[in-house]
Amino acid sequence: MKYFPESALVQLEFDKIQALLQDHCKTELGTQMAIDLRLHTHIDYVKSALQQAHEYKQLILLQEHFPNDHVLNLHTELRLLSIQGAVLTGDQAMSLRKLAESMHSIVRFFDHDRRIQYGGLFDVIKDTYYEKKITALIDEVLDETGQVRDNASPELAKIRISLFRKRTELRRMFERILQKLQKLNYLADQEEAFLNGRRVVAIYAENKRMIKGIIHGESDTRKTAFLEPEETIELNNDIQSLEREEGREVYRILKALTSSLSGYSELLNGYHQILGTYDFIRAKAKLALDMDGNYPSLVPHAQLHLVQAYHPLLLLYNRRNSKPTVPVSISLDKDAHILVISGPNAGGKTVTLKTIGLIQLMLQSGLLVPVHPSSQLGIFKQLMIHIGDTQSLEFELSTYSSHLKNMKYFMETANGRTLFFIDELGSGSDPNLGGAFAEVIMEELAKKHAFGVVTTHYLNLKVMANKVKGIINGAMGFNEQTLMPMYKLMVGKPGSSYTFSIAERIGLNPALIARAKKLVDEGHFQLDKLLNKAEQDLQIVESKEKELQKLVKENEKLKREYEMLSDKEKKHQQITFLKLQNQIKETDLAYLKDMERKLKQIVVEWKRAGDSNDREKVMKQAEILLFRRREKQINEKHNKKVQDKFEEVGRNVQVGDQVKILTNRQVGRLIEIRDKRGIVQLGNIPINVKLSDLVVVQEKPTEPVD
Repeated sequence: MKYFPESALVQLEFDKIQALLQDHCKTELGTQMAIDLRLHTHIDYVKSALQQAHEYKQLILLQEHFPNDHVLNLHTELRLLSIQGAVLTGDQAMSLRKLAESMHSIVRFFDHDRRIQYGGLFDVIKDTYYEKKITALIDEVLDETGQVRDNASPELAKIRISLFRKRTELRRMFERILQKLQKLNYLADQEEAFLNGRRVVAIYAENKRMIKGIIHGESDTRKTAFLEPEETIELNNDIQSLEREEGREVYRILKALTSSLSGYSELLNGYHQILGTYDFIRAKAKLALDMDGNYPSLVPHAQLHLVQAYHPLLLLYNRRNSKPTVPVSISLDKDAHILVISGPNAGGKTVTLKTIGLIQLMLQSGLLVPVHPSSQLGIFKQLMIHIGDTQSLEFELSTYSSHLKNMKYFMETANGRTLFFIDELGSGSDPNLGGAFAEVIMEELAKKHAFGVVTTHYLNLKVMANKVKGIINGAMGFNEQTLMPMYKLMVGKPGSSYTFSIAERIGLNPALIARAKKLVDEGHFQLDKLLNKAEQDLQIVESKEKELQKLVKENEKLKREYEMLSDKEKKHQQITFLKLQNQIKETDLAYLKDMERKLKQIVVEWKRAGDSNDREKVMKQAEILLFRRREKQINEKHNKKVQDKFEEVGRNVQVGDQVKILTNRQVGRLIEIRDKRGIVQLGNIPINVKLSDLVVVQEKPTEPVD
């Protein structure tokens, strides 16, 4: 991506984003990738970079471990593999083993499902493989501490056995010498010591002539001498000779190991590059979590559709200071591709401009951006910016001269894939003349179909914005009552500078304000006043709209809750009905089976009956059976009527109560109690019934008809 001027990235504070990214890198390679972060114009590359960062972010959020724990910076070790005759130390070889093991863990991480779920991350290793021979070569020679194994070669095993024996012999001899010198009271320290690689004893300096041996040195106070006894000189010589042989053999073994590993130099370098890449991707994911970065939709053409976009640095700063940050939402497309933002000073115009620019830079460098995921952004080929005082002392250019020089470059090089930002277009010159030039510049950039954001106080630019095709107005919100900016962008209308309102609110002399108003062109003043009024009216309308939306949401919530309860009740009633229906069906089925069995028995008995008398008895049994079924149906129907009409009252029966007889479910009135029995009047017939078979009832109230 081309950008103008050279300081454009710094002006948009992209360098600060890079510094934050570097802080999250753990490897030298990852850090270097953050330093070398570039802006790309190929949509496929940008998509791939964003997808990888998004997938790693998901890994972190899901607390799923990705096996790139080892922080490895192995440039020296890998460089040695490419140098003929070079020798790796044991520790260096073990570092390469860790590199191979890390690669093995990553390869195992990507099972079939994860290759699909994290396709972007898998693309990093899809062209490599894990070579187990690398770890096998190292394990044959080195133990887990990085020391060469005794059995790494037959010669080394033989040398180390000899060394063990000689050292054991020397230790025993020293123990005898120490005991002897202790008895003579010559020892300054009972612990043996090593000096110049040889085993010595510490004796008092005045006794050094009393013992045969070699003096290797004295203490700083010269009170202690370090002496190698004569009896151990030959053993020490033998041990040193064997140690030199051991060193030569270890060197030969490590050289052979290095030579073997050099055959895998290219593969190991690839492993190192992959781990650095994953470290860089992890850093991007961590940065995204810090600033609520998301993966917006990418479109192949030039477009900006930002939903709830935040300036990342401002968001982090405000969060540290427990302050709110107001997001910006904006849409620029081929029909409306230049936004003119107006409004009072310190109202957030420049911050809004920088927010849009910085987010685009981050996106095209492959970083997740602090916007709502529904945002849509295109890819631009070049970015141009003009912010602040660009006066050049070197070329003796004034602020306005420098401004015009930049505008000349903008107009000559802009095209449909250009994104430009101009802060305070036309400033630094006579308002009328500067405004005229600003209008010409805007028209020319609109003809080139360039995309951009312009901030201004010029009324003529506010007026032309909605007249020239492709240019739209925007205003930064301002609370006239509190004189505080709202930092909210309102697209579609120009904004007032609130010059006189601010002067009035801060208590400037009304006479001075009146004089200033007279000096201003009447049309100019009236237009600013109308913009002021329109903006305040819009704020009131938006406030009421928010309240209405809140009420609508609450209503929708209540409606959903009611529908859920209604559905739940309907479902409950259906289940109850089905249960009852099933219960009735089961009862009928059991009855029918019983009837079938009894009727079959009657048929059998009919066939057995010889004379008419026997057959008549069988017929009577059938009638009784069928009558009982009919009687049962009549009773059930009667019981249902009683249940529908009457409800039980939980108290003892008294004379005059309306009661139900439990044995036959008939309802009457209790007219007399005799000991444990009662007389119930059923119509005109008195019935003698046990009191225990009576229950007090009352008629159910009838429901009103709508």
